[in-house]
Amino acid sequence: MDLFELFSIFIGVALVNNFIFCQFLGLCPYIGVTERTSSALGMGMAVIFVMTVSSAITWAVYEWVLVPYGITYLYIIAFILVIAAFVQLVEMFLQKSVPALYRALGIYLPLITTNCAVLGVVTLNMLQLFGKPNSLVKCVVQGFGGGAGFMLAMLIMAGIRERLEYADVPEALEGVPIALVTAGLTAIAFLGFAGLSI
Repeated sequence: MDLFELFSIFIGVALVNNFIFCQFLGLCPYIGVTERTSSALGMGMAVIFVMTVSSAITWAVYEWVLVPYGITYLYIIAFILVIAAFVQLVEMFLQKSVPALYRALGIYLPLITTNCAVLGVVTLNMLQLFGKPNSLVKCVVQGFGGGAGFMLAMLIMAGIRERLEYADVPEALEGVPIALVTAGLTAIAFLGFAGLSI
């Protein structure tokens, strides 16, 4: 395994197949937490942590528990339990260390547990295992890249929404409708990365 292959995996999952813009996963926090850049950054960092660590732990659970005992059909339940444990750790850490960010994230922080982007990246790691074995390093890089792409999408949207507060938006489009229009236009812009081959 070389660095070029790992870089290709990272770019592929962060830009070319971004979970928000191309896979349409994780749209609830994408629309709900992107009113301020600070809360989008905090949520993005939390998702990066959860995706990266969950990718490593779910790989170990799959390879060392589910496969040897022949219970691979339980992988979604096992992955949700791993993700829930790490979200709980992140939630407790933020509540103690950064209470303002904890309050700003509100209900969206515990919702990382069932965030389909987080579940999507660990499931994608395992689905690739079914064809040919993926290494732990590749799974972790894919998890980190997925989280970085998620945070990038959140920061772009938060920056645009902060600017939209000062724009002359028609009354019918104020709030969530203009956010959805903006999300669609940003997803179209990200289609430019589809031709990127590394």
